[in-house]
Amino acid sequence: MRLLLILLLLLGVWSVLIEPRWVAHRIQNTTLPDGKKRGLKIVHTADWHITKQPFWRVMTHKHAEDIIADINQVKPDIILVTGDLIAEPRQRTSFALSIEDEIALTLSKLQAKKGVYAVLGNHDNWYNHQRFKKALTKHGIHVLENEALYLKQENLWIAGIGDESTNHADPKTALKQMPRQAAALIMMHDPATLMHMPTRPNSFSFAGHTHGGQVSIPFYGAVMIPSRAPASWAYGWVKHKHNHLYVTSGLGVSVLPLRFNMRPEWVELNI
Repeated sequence: MRLLLILLLLLGVWSVLIEPRWVAHRIQNTTLPDGKKRGLKIVHTADWHITKQPFWRVMTHKHAEDIIADINQVKPDIILVTGDLIAEPRQRTSFALSIEDEIALTLSKLQAKKGVYAVLGNHDNWYNHQRFKKALTKHGIHVLENEALYLKQENLWIAGIGDESTNHADPKTALKQMPRQAAALIMMHDPATLMHMPTRPNSFSFAGHTHGGQVSIPFYGAVMIPSRAPASWAYGWVKHKHNHLYVTSGLGVSVLPLRFNMRPEWVELNI
């Protein structure tokens, strides 16, 4: 009995104090489905959930800045941020006039040769959709909501789809702006968007929102995810109707300050 209690205590310490702060840098080398090597380094992040509550929400501005410094060290060409930048809406400001400006200022430290691109998540929309979009834009982050942008030199499109769970998703409007066979990076917050997204055979899509379930049971997977997407889409590569999607475990936490067998991460994708 005593051994069991010790094991449970150690598990609690690991899941609450250690793993949520043990950020992984995942590296993947691949090509878009069209098979062409582009020599681009893409960094994908999601679910920062920036907070002023270091124990309960983990992702303080200082912690975010440390992660950003690590990201900048790899000298990415493009950075994709797939939503949920804020944790709790009631935060005291300390170095800007508003919460959204503080978060945008911190994230503006991200450096990418071809730009930093973002979509908003459900937490951002619950806070204030327009204020977040305005703050991020003001600080140099390109917010793409149901729209696409062409990078001529790279012959590559970047598209952003609005958040599914807050009824901002309009994938058809976003994707009709670019040729169907175009090479593209497509951002969304909730992987459920993939279920009704038109086929884009030469694209990679990127999502967050699930946090990988935060708790992943060995040989079973995520206990639950906050999405209409199948539980098997909680983390990693998903293929659906010739569309390829990477779902990241994200960087912050939500609901409870714990992770087990599902480290926070940022992903470096060399294509």
